[in-house]
Amino acid sequence: MTTATTAVWGRTEQQDFRARVRGCLLGAAIGDALGAGVAQTTLDEIRAAHGADGVGDFVPAYGRRGAVTAATQLTLFTVDGLIRAQVRRDTGAWHPPTDVHRAHLRWAATQRDWGPDERRKDNGWLAREEWLYARRDPDRSTLTGLADEFLGTLDKPKNPTARDAGALVRSAPFGLLVGWEPQLVCQLAVECAAQTHGHPTAYLSAGAFAVIVHGLARGETVDGSVQRALSLLAARPGHQPVTDALKQALGAVRQGIPSAARIAALGNGQHAEDALAVAVYCTLVSDEIRHGLRLAVNHDGPSHTTGTLCGALLGALHGETALPAAWLAELEGRPTILELADDFAMEMTQGPSLHGPGVSAPGWLLRYPRG
Repeated sequence: MTTATTAVWGRTEQQDFRARVRGCLLGAAIGDALGAGVAQTTLDEIRAAHGADGVGDFVPAYGRRGAVTAATQLTLFTVDGLIRAQVRRDTGAWHPPTDVHRAHLRWAATQRDWGPDERRKDNGWLAREEWLYARRDPDRSTLTGLADEFLGTLDKPKNPTARDAGALVRSAPFGLLVGWEPQLVCQLAVECAAQTHGHPTAYLSAGAFAVIVHGLARGETVDGSVQRALSLLAARPGHQPVTDALKQALGAVRQGIPSAARIAALGNGQHAEDALAVAVYCTLVSDEIRHGLRLAVNHDGPSHTTGTLCGALLGALHGETALPAAWLAELEGRPTILELADDFAMEMTQGPSLHGPGVSAPGWLLRYPRG
């Protein structure tokens, strides 16, 4: 299996990659926070409260502006799991779905515990971040899927009727494995989604999303990345609803000026494939990040979901410096997100200098224990 750590990275390539990783994770969190305050409201209600153009700035949620939901929490733990998979590979154990699942179980502990359990030496640094110990409206399927330590698989998925976007919104980090082949990125995202969301359209949407992020993180176009996702979906049973949704998003681009009505025609975002289609459409038609995210959150559906997805795509496409500074300044958890993004980029580009045969950076292994 090809991984990013086998590549030869020049300084310019490392800087570009880190900018896209930061952009993807911060962009997703900004989109999440932008939609969090209007996630349970209709477009008419949004316009009544915020004017004809809808919401265009953070709206207080969970007692503050810039607050994120469970979508961002879970995305961060996905990143943590992927780093831990690379670190644990030194032991001869190489099964990334297991490491991601363990990371998501650590997230599940944040939803029931008052704060970090200092007795657990395997937690690493992320699970000791106290601000993450807050319940931010996680979907039911994610909570039930992670209620025990049983690992859902494609043969025996958890919650086989769960079709919502709960697994989709945490899947952008798989696409940041730029040294992997797209089909392997897709497979990993699909397997990890099935740990909580067993309906084919839910886990295949996660796989398609990861492949699109993967293309953008490698400097490819949105359209080209979507086409690759469509080609990889074609051979998978149950792909048709996801394929149709992506094709509808591509077709909507040619139908005129972007509008809430065109977004509504793509679906309400309650199903994973509809949320993915909305995010792809808003990414394709946006002239800059602020425009794209405003489109993504002003509709009748779950605004934080489509905002998260669109923000991840736009951030991976344009990099961190394109993100609106005013939104970054108020974003909850920004220091944690930046630190984790930089750790991920460092692991993927310089992992062999941190751990491996004859190499051990004790500080790194405290942050990301092999256990």
